[in-house]
Amino acid sequence: MQAPESEISKSQRKRDAEALRNLGQELTRLTGEQLRRLPLPEDLLQAVLLAQSIKQHGGRKRQLQYIGKLLRNIDAEPIQHALSVMTRPSIAATAQLHALERWRDRLITEGDDAIADILHEFPNADRQRLRQMIRGARSDGRTEQAPRAARALFQYLKQLQAQD
Repeated sequence: MQAPESEISKSQRKRDAEALRNLGQELTRLTGEQLRRLPLPEDLLQAVLLAQSIKQHGGRKRQLQYIGKLLRNIDAEPIQHALSVMTRPSIAATAQLHALERWRDRLITEGDDAIADILHEFPNADRQRLRQMIRGARSDGRTEQAPRAARALFQYLKQLQAQD
């Protein structure tokens, strides 16, 4: 339960206002289509679209303050929640990327033993290409070069996953 307005400290009111200004700034970074998917009142939507078109620093700053004022007059929690759901990458996609990273690391460290497992997981993988990429990633690891070959191996694994 939130304290009555008179019991909220001035510092807390400033922090709340800053959070709403930040939310308004995040809204200005979205496309028009993304904005229309959010539960925004019409006046707030128009203010955000106008802020996106303003290029001058002073005018943009004033418009962001106005957006913050509009956000203070409404319940911004549903907007914040919808924005976080929209911008958060899906948990499943993140898990898939982590699984590919584990495959890449295992291929680099184990070599041929892991190739048999990856061919079982992705039957359309090219054994010779995998061996070449693993050799390249291992040689990048021994030198001071950027891990280009390891990145290429990860991208190849990503392609294999997309084909399945």
